[in-house]
Amino acid sequence: MNAKPRRQKLRGLLNSERCIYPGSVYDPISARVAEDLGFEAGMFAGSIASFTVLGAPDIIVLTLTEFAAQAYRICRAGELALIVDADHGYGNALNVKRTVEELETAGIACLTIEDTLLPRRFGSRGPEFLSIEEGVGKMKGALAGRSDPDLIVLGRTSAVSENGLDDGINRARAYLDAGVDGIMFVGIKTRAELDSIATAIDAPIMLGGAGKELQDLEYLSECGVRFCLQGHQPFLAAVKAMHDTLKALREGTPPSELEGIASSDLIKQLTRETTYQDWQDKFLS
Repeated sequence: MNAKPRRQKLRGLLNSERCIYPGSVYDPISARVAEDLGFEAGMFAGSIASFTVLGAPDIIVLTLTEFAAQAYRICRAGELALIVDADHGYGNALNVKRTVEELETAGIACLTIEDTLLPRRFGSRGPEFLSIEEGVGKMKGALAGRSDPDLIVLGRTSAVSENGLDDGINRARAYLDAGVDGIMFVGIKTRAELDSIATAIDAPIMLGGAGKELQDLEYLSECGVRFCLQGHQPFLAAVKAMHDTLKALREGTPPSELEGIASSDLIKQLTRETTYQDWQDKFLS
């Protein structure tokens, strides 16, 4: 697996003047679906990793090893440039450095490190944030862990929705001064908020949990947004399909009468059967 071309491709998109919607993926097959459909990048979220790997809620019980292993499986399945949510970097700034090293080795093209205090401390009742100084330390640790300069490192903050625009912008500026390639803002809901952010910082922006009025690629592009997440409906749809299919079978529906089943041709396409057959003919004949 050569990660360099996909990193260079994604960095080209980061430095372009347009915004894209990455496809939410969670395993090799979903990544191949996104790639075959023409998505220019994939997104592997921390929450989806916890659901997929552990069947656990998004409360930071997943380990770096588990997360990196699944990211590697996704990356090796094709050529899709993968963006990952590395949460808080699994600890302090030294752990963040290790996190970047492991995820770079796994083949990802971009990662985000957030400044939320995770996991939740005893007695906390809502989101808490690191001091800006500690957040800066994490960004510096992330950059120190990067060996391929084409790997994109983004600082991430949801401080705007919790503490207001001033705090969110101050954090973004501090992380950019530390050297990150851009900022991911989570929870921006209005054009007024995004306009203020775009005016205040001169760097590529990624959005997560953006409000409905922000779902306009032309407008987002003008504001410096380069990646905008649409949510993780593919995983949720897959869970619903699996639940409904098993329920129908349990209740007596004959397999031949089930609806929404992938065709054999689609399975052959997504498992790259022709490629494997070629290898068998070449190596086993």
